[in-house]
Amino acid sequence: MNLNSSKFYRLPLHYHIFFWLTYFLFNTFRWGSYFNDYVYSFKTNLLGFPIHMTLCYLNILIFMPYLVYRKRYLLYVLAVLSSIFIMVFIKFNLTYLLITHNVWPEGPEVINKLTLNYTIDMMMGELYVITFVTAIKITLDFLKEQKRVTDLEKSQLETELLFLKSQISPHFFFNTLNNIYSLSVEKSNKTPKVVLKLSELMRYMLYDTKSKRQTLENEILCIQNYLDLERIRNDDRLEINMSISGDIHDKEIAPIILLTFIENAFKHGVNKNTGKVVINIDFKIKEDYLHFTISNPMAEITHHQDNFNKSSGIGIENVKKRLELGYNKNDYKLSFKNKKNIFVVKLVIKVT
Repeated sequence: MNLNSSKFYRLPLHYHIFFWLTYFLFNTFRWGSYFNDYVYSFKTNLLGFPIHMTLCYLNILIFMPYLVYRKRYLLYVLAVLSSIFIMVFIKFNLTYLLITHNVWPEGPEVINKLTLNYTIDMMMGELYVITFVTAIKITLDFLKEQKRVTDLEKSQLETELLFLKSQISPHFFFNTLNNIYSLSVEKSNKTPKVVLKLSELMRYMLYDTKSKRQTLENEILCIQNYLDLERIRNDDRLEINMSISGDIHDKEIAPIILLTFIENAFKHGVNKNTGKVVINIDFKIKEDYLHFTISNPMAEITHHQDNFNKSSGIGIENVKKRLELGYNKNDYKLSFKNKKNIFVVKLVIKVT
């Protein structure tokens, strides 16, 4: 335990006052009923409680942090027993001088001096109070430490998600800028349209992907802008079939998740094939789930899914990681299939 963090574990003063006041009243009525003398019980508890409190705070604020947490266990036992003995000695003398000469009315005999039986009995009583208060302290510390760990894990999760999104965006823009460069080298009239589409995508990336969830409508609009860019670049050799069924309104999804699959379909299905290429994209809403499917031809240089996975770069791996971090395991299902040289990605994901 870091001693510098002790303030984190300290309860507000009013909690301490409430605890000791409640404990004092309970003890006063308890022993007042036992002796049938509430005045005597009040006086003895008024004298004894400062001793209880001193021992308890010595233990939780000094002995435990500086001895137990530093693994000086023998020294801790000696310190606790010594402090209890000193406090019992003080309590005996103050009771004898200020309240009554019969300092142990509940004991087996009347005593007027410190005896072994009295000392052991009183030390056990003080040890009980210390143990009770220490147990409360340890429980509170444990609960607060659990909360701190939970908050830290949540912070780390959010940081990791932001890092993964920061990887996705540059990866996507790098590919798009390459497309613009190719068009500019050809002095194509399509260049201004591509730049305009890219600016719309950048606006989405910069301002609409900061939150954990984005509306499905905005995500699909972003995808359509991307598809428009690819249509401009690939002319007639590209055929895109996109269908949307079901109600996409008021649905939310983690941003850029779907776009990553579409980008990879073009990277491996269009850029690595010659001739006409068909990309099929399907959005289907069933109850609270989106059934997303995208298919593209495998690259001509390979028809093996393993090679696809090895060459897919950070995009697919990041989207898998983001799904793991951002969703419960039962809220999504991701699968890949290679069927007759057509690579198919299917994602079923909760969108409420």
